[in-house]
Amino acid sequence: MIDIAGAVTAEAIDEETREQPEPAHRAAGVGPVAAHYGDPMREQRTLATGVGLVDRSHRGVVAVPGEERMTWLHTLTSQHLAALRPWQGTELLVLSPHGHVEQHALVAEDGETTWLDTEPGMTGGLLSYLEKMRFFSKVDPRDVTADHALLSLVGPEATGALDTLGVTGLAEPDVAAVPGPKFRSGELPSRPSVVYDVKPLPVGGWARRVALGVDLLVPRPAMTQVVDELRGAGVPVAGLWAYEAVRVAARRARAGVDTDHRTIPAEVGLIGPAVHLDKGCYRGQETVARVHNLGKPPRRLVLLHLDGVTTDQPPAVGTPVTLDGRAVGFVGTAVHHFELGQIALAVVKRNVADDARLMVGETAAAIDPA
Repeated sequence: MIDIAGAVTAEAIDEETREQPEPAHRAAGVGPVAAHYGDPMREQRTLATGVGLVDRSHRGVVAVPGEERMTWLHTLTSQHLAALRPWQGTELLVLSPHGHVEQHALVAEDGETTWLDTEPGMTGGLLSYLEKMRFFSKVDPRDVTADHALLSLVGPEATGALDTLGVTGLAEPDVAAVPGPKFRSGELPSRPSVVYDVKPLPVGGWARRVALGVDLLVPRPAMTQVVDELRGAGVPVAGLWAYEAVRVAARRARAGVDTDHRTIPAEVGLIGPAVHLDKGCYRGQETVARVHNLGKPPRRLVLLHLDGVTTDQPPAVGTPVTLDGRAVGFVGTAVHHFELGQIALAVVKRNVADDARLMVGETAAAIDPA
């Protein structure tokens, strides 16, 4: 972790997965990360308006070397990986046979190894699935969380801050348009549905341009050097609370926190970044295609505004969302936002109206229709 005096750790946040598996950072002997550095609201504003450095080294990292890695991963996951070139990144899902989200990983390819970084506590499940599907393929997936750490430069000035590390010219994410229902086969380009620019770091590892900023995967022995260089150039540190608030405001779901065992990709905004709709068969593909063609996923991800009158404590993950006393969904991540107040991501039934008067526990809630 970034060793800064006054930091408050955030293990409780990182263990909010629904099945409470052992956190990846603990299993790998990796320390907890900071929730904040004394002023969470100021840290949020920094991430929203400038740039800050967030320690996300609790995320799991799986390395997949081997000459057949791209075609192998292409057949197992939701993303079109066969055309992923060196120094590009994307996102992928592993789905159940019924199309439910089991794993979500961000990807970076360096020409020799495909790197997958995952939610804390979910690395073991992803690695177990990959190992079971190896058969005679020339691949060697392994957990390298203990050797590599993920840091994130978050905010509109993230790429400028990266100049300090000698990396320039990272392009914006290239996001392909999601087609309408019943599109023609061959209409979509044979490439990942989103392509992230990736460049090598001088200390080893890589920088990947993503929606919220730039992710840095660095060897753990070089972590202090990278942090010192960025802080020396005036980049402030920010905790996980600030990062989560920015993520929630951007309506980006976390697997295992903003999803449950029934979640399908179309419900939580993962069709665009993590699913290619015309890449051929993979586990769960039939459900993805059927729901997209019908255009009616049973639930949807929404941003809730919470009144905060009865309590100033955000609701716990999994708290039911009710309408007229009936459960119509559940809360995922709930945060205090520096501008929006108490907000939360929630998955609710598709037919819940945007102007419905909802309750989360004893707290009134309203859907942000934007």
